[in-house]
Amino acid sequence: MKLADNGIADASVLSAGKSDMVAAPGRESKPLVDLSKVTARKNLNETAFFFPQLTSDSNGVVRMVFTMPEALTQWKFMGFAHDKEMRSGFLEGKTVTAKDLMVQPNAPRFLREGDVLEFSVKVLNQTTNRQAGKVRLTFNQALNDKSADQLLGNTKPELDFDIPAKESRSYSWRIKVPDDIGFLSYKAVGSTGTVSDGEEGYLPVLSRRILVTESLPLPIRGPATKKFDFAKLEKSGSSDTLRHQSLTVQMVSNPSWYAVMALPYLMEFPHECSEQTFNRFYANALARNIANSDPRIRRVFDQWKGTPALESPLEKNQDLKSVSIEETPWLRQAESESQARRNVGILFDENRLNDETASVLQKLQQMQLSDGLWPWFPGGRGDEYITLYITTGFGRLRHLGLDVNTGVAVRSLNRLDGWIDEQYREILKHDHPNDNHLSTTVAFYLYGRSFFLKDRPVNAVHQEAVNYFLGQARKYWLEMGNRQSQGHLAIALLRFGDNKTPKDIMKSIKEHSVSNEEMGMFWRDTELSWWWYRAPIETQALMIEAFDEVMQDAKTVEDCKVWLLKQKQTEDWKTTKATADAVYALLLRGTNLLASDALVEVSLGGKTIKPEKVEAGTGFYEQKFAGAEVKPKMGEIVVKKIDTGVAWGSVHWQYLEDISKVTPHEGTPLKLNKTLFVKRNTARGPVLEPLKGGVNVGDELVVRIELRTDRDMEYVHMKDQRGSGLEPVNVLSQYKYQDGLAYYESTRDTASHFFIDYLPKGVYVFEYSTRVAQRGQYQSGIAEIQCMYAPEFNSHSQSYGITVK
Repeated sequence: MKLADNGIADASVLSAGKSDMVAAPGRESKPLVDLSKVTARKNLNETAFFFPQLTSDSNGVVRMVFTMPEALTQWKFMGFAHDKEMRSGFLEGKTVTAKDLMVQPNAPRFLREGDVLEFSVKVLNQTTNRQAGKVRLTFNQALNDKSADQLLGNTKPELDFDIPAKESRSYSWRIKVPDDIGFLSYKAVGSTGTVSDGEEGYLPVLSRRILVTESLPLPIRGPATKKFDFAKLEKSGSSDTLRHQSLTVQMVSNPSWYAVMALPYLMEFPHECSEQTFNRFYANALARNIANSDPRIRRVFDQWKGTPALESPLEKNQDLKSVSIEETPWLRQAESESQARRNVGILFDENRLNDETASVLQKLQQMQLSDGLWPWFPGGRGDEYITLYITTGFGRLRHLGLDVNTGVAVRSLNRLDGWIDEQYREILKHDHPNDNHLSTTVAFYLYGRSFFLKDRPVNAVHQEAVNYFLGQARKYWLEMGNRQSQGHLAIALLRFGDNKTPKDIMKSIKEHSVSNEEMGMFWRDTELSWWWYRAPIETQALMIEAFDEVMQDAKTVEDCKVWLLKQKQTEDWKTTKATADAVYALLLRGTNLLASDALVEVSLGGKTIKPEKVEAGTGFYEQKFAGAEVKPKMGEIVVKKIDTGVAWGSVHWQYLEDISKVTPHEGTPLKLNKTLFVKRNTARGPVLEPLKGGVNVGDELVVRIELRTDRDMEYVHMKDQRGSGLEPVNVLSQYKYQDGLAYYESTRDTASHFFIDYLPKGVYVFEYSTRVAQRGQYQSGIAEIQCMYAPEFNSHSQSYGITVK
């Protein structure tokens, strides 16, 4: 590099070959740079050298020679220099590293046993002369480095080439991948006798026999005996390639204990707002009542310590899941839930219960404002809704029969009554007070106020306003538009002395319900909503209370409890409010549902399972059978429950089968259907045509996956395998949003993964594109899905054969 008089640098030499910065030959005998003083800084795609001093030769030229890395690409050199007079110069140069003859194999990401593939190699002539020679492709088994050409059918590994100047040609070898060949390495070499090039690499080979997990849920409501047929297991003897791996039976005899396991979540929630401070009091008060209701219940807590009972469902059953929890975005959630469950032992410690209950109650007293309202957060203004929530919570605790100090709640009633009176006076200012002026908050007030009618009746000053809204409730309850508020009105009207309207409300609500044996009673309007009065868990909890108190309908109450518990099977109750309401509803008829220790009996093929180890409380047990013990007749399953209530279990069958023989699994509420389409460009625009027959290299193959689920689920993982000759078009992993569903799509070498935090019931369609990269015949692979929270809910599709012309 030479500085001219005008300070502009001149790029005189930029070459490759030697490893050190040296003087040009014949100029000076000593090095131009003291290398010990040179510093270098490496970034992701560049290296910068800093020279404290450069000495030029007699012509004022500094020559630097670098050894280039082994990469065939374009390189950019940039130099900046200045002298003692601060004259500076900059130069920039580009060079391309290439060879006269280059060999570029087009290797697939992987192969699968049974694939027929054309492995192509491109030979490039970079010279200005015609080049002729031979190109050779060979394969070795990576384990022992022995030749695999004969096993792959590569009988003619060497081909002749004759390539004009500045052109390229592609050459192909057709190989067929046998079973049990193992990991492969390949080497492609081209030579003209004077110049040559080569490249080698590794090629993973996947087994054609894949591990398939199929599950059959075993829901039951007792007392009852129920038969299940695992049809595919019963017919498994008809396949000569199927190999049993294991059969696992799991049963939860008393899932009501999962509500108790949720209580520490209320205790541990970190925020210091009024609502969650009250929920800590709520959890401690419930825990003390539960622990003292039956000595056997307290013993269960002690037996849980140090056992898998306190692990999150996300961390359990790793051998039955399609992906380990460490490979999902939910590892932190799993660890958090497990830690919360382990706090059950702390929660039910008697000394801690008494101290914590007293201290939290004192904190609530300090947070309450002088007018009786509570702010959302300390220092804020009084909030009527938050106050209603806390006051109603105290009423619920007393309604459950708990001995709690309700002084702070009673103190808030005068201000709440004043608030409802203000609403009434504001309405009177309008010309149409007989119109509908009900609101969800008014309905919540009437419900919450009704808990305290006996010991704190409404003051005569405010009675006119309360009577007005009670009249509005009788007249306009049907126009409320949401079940939770209608339930609030039904309970409130009954407690205020109306015996007719509440029954009409509950009859109407029941007419819109849906019932089935497994899910119990539910409503189809339980979609996720941002509005508190449409929250599905809280609404279902209120339905339990309303049917219990208004209708005294024990069967309907139990049916509604079944739905609430079934949600806990596939979901985590996400909020303190949902958890508190659900626990309240499940314990509404006392804690006797926790006292039962009767186990659900499961028989396979006429043989009753005798569990060796049973989890305390939940009555969970598991029995595993090794592959050699699994017989087709074990698909005949009988489940017997002798006590009342809901229970659930599952049978998980794992087997190895040729991927081309795997048939769709439809034994669970998840349904999965995979289809392939070829995208064609027509005069009308791009058109998707169903895959029929063969496709060509370069075609865009669109994968469509249709997913159906009849219930809400959380932490759902879906995986779609790809064929060995296909390349994904979208290689970037990212969050996506479509049709109201949010999910994370991750593209890997052999499959695309979809991680869904929350999957509402419904039908969903996923599509993504792949590009046909190699000729041959191979399998598309199956699509599979599983609820990580409840692995018994899984499904998979079949695999399709792809022929590329």
